[in-house]
Amino acid sequence: MATLKGGEFLIKEIPANEIFSLEELSEEQKMLRDSAKEFIDREVIPQKERFEKKDYALTEEKMRQLGEMGLLGVAVPEEYGGLGMGFVNTMLACDYCSGANGSLATAYGAHTGIGTLPILLYGTEEQKKKYLPDLATGTKFGAYCLTEPDAGSDANSGKTRAKLSEDGKHYIINGQKMWISNAGFAEIFIVFAKIDDDKNITGFIVEKEGTEGLTFGEEEHKLGIRSSSTRQVFFNDMKVPVENLLGERNNGFKIALNALNVGRIKLAAANLDGQRRILNHSLQYSNERKQFGVSISTFGAIRKKLAEMATGIFVAEAGSYRAAKDVEDKINELVAGGMNHQQAELKGVEEFAVEASILKVFVSDLTQHTADEGIQVYGGMGFSEDMPMEAAWRDSRIARIYEGTNEINRLLAVGMLIKKAMKGELDLLSPAMAISKELMGIPSFDVPDYSAFMAEEKAIIANLKKVFLMVSGAALQKYMMDIEKQQHLLLNASEILNQLYMAESAILRAEKHFSPDSVEAAMAQLNLYKAVEKIITAAKEGIISFAEGDEQRMMLSGLRRFTKYTNHPNVVALTEKIAAHYIAKGAY
Repeated sequence: MATLKGGEFLIKEIPANEIFSLEELSEEQKMLRDSAKEFIDREVIPQKERFEKKDYALTEEKMRQLGEMGLLGVAVPEEYGGLGMGFVNTMLACDYCSGANGSLATAYGAHTGIGTLPILLYGTEEQKKKYLPDLATGTKFGAYCLTEPDAGSDANSGKTRAKLSEDGKHYIINGQKMWISNAGFAEIFIVFAKIDDDKNITGFIVEKEGTEGLTFGEEEHKLGIRSSSTRQVFFNDMKVPVENLLGERNNGFKIALNALNVGRIKLAAANLDGQRRILNHSLQYSNERKQFGVSISTFGAIRKKLAEMATGIFVAEAGSYRAAKDVEDKINELVAGGMNHQQAELKGVEEFAVEASILKVFVSDLTQHTADEGIQVYGGMGFSEDMPMEAAWRDSRIARIYEGTNEINRLLAVGMLIKKAMKGELDLLSPAMAISKELMGIPSFDVPDYSAFMAEEKAIIANLKKVFLMVSGAALQKYMMDIEKQQHLLLNASEILNQLYMAESAILRAEKHFSPDSVEAAMAQLNLYKAVEKIITAAKEGIISFAEGDEQRMMLSGLRRFTKYTNHPNVVALTEKIAAHYIAKGAY
């Protein structure tokens, strides 16, 4: 059976039995999760104060310990010193190694993702044998040098230059990079520079040891992730052996993009356990804190916050692990078809770049909101450095910026979908045209049979897909190739896309693994209701901005039709059910 294509969820009905979620972890995966969690609880949580005081050596020490446990090499094949595990295991390790401390999470993500993957995915056999064993075991750490003072989101506009030496043995690099995570203790740097007047950047592997002309700025003073080493890196006639060119000349932009695609989906995973821990602190505090003679967890306003925090976590997990398994299945399919693992991993991740951007945006936005609500549950105490919420709020803020800002990722997700459609990789045009015909027809007034579990919810998901295709199809028809300039509209389309993918993930997870009266079903249903309201707002804003007259009226009518419930959920009852469950349990 052929695996799903990236973005294909928009035009297909996805059966619940075809998605993967945390309930299906194997014994090996549970052991990986538990060992990571046990290490973080024992070695990292008690050191909160040191992490907040810019103790960079502590971050390095904990990274070395993670390396000794094999947790830095989960994705690296065994022949290069790693554990050689699948993509879901990579996500699991990232999830449970990253949740307790933003500084360690950043160091871990930068090293295992953008610091290691470019060599794994694009390196020659000699480069992989030379560098990956040290990176996989934490003997040496990696860093990724892409951003420059004048080149952030527009990475290809960097001014760092490389020139071949007269004897043809070295590239001589001049320039600077900034915001480089792990720069203070990394030994292996992935550096991007333009050779001569090339149109695109090229990647290079730079070893710190013995390299002259490589210098560093002071540690940056940041809002959060205070023990994450972040420095500027300067290249002054720095010599790099020609055999250290990574991939092909002029191909660095592709290396950067694909490394970031993996980084984005892993960033979603890296934010999950942080949310669980924020909720657990909030549950504990609200049960213990007394006001007016009772625990504040008895107050409806607090219960609503706790229920929504738990719901967000359930949804974020559903989307993250669904996409991770889709990537893993695609990689396995390509390997089975004869492709080498290096190419298969590249193509597998590239295939689901749309979902990676969706997850990066949704989960990082949600984490910031969860931390904010955590402070609110604590009240005045939440603002104190002595409580866990203040650091969680500061640390979570960066996730909306790195691996491409959330605004860039919103535009990217929709842009990549449009490109897939233009190339004929994904047929979005036929279903969009069918929806236009449907809008012209007379709607059915029959009441469907929604007696089966999640039947109405899945019908609503199918209709929300029509909303996306209706709005984006009409906008594309109007603006054609100029659609990229209509960023307001693309942001509206992205909100629809993000809410739709995540809501579907939660509904399918609940349908596959839980009963109709379960708290998980309640969370999926509550989230869907909220997603529908957000989609209505985004779609309406888009429609009234670019359509006029009869076209506008018809599309607004279609929006009402496609977002209509036959049986509205009791939102307060769902919220109360979720709150009661987690308050009694005391943890997620």
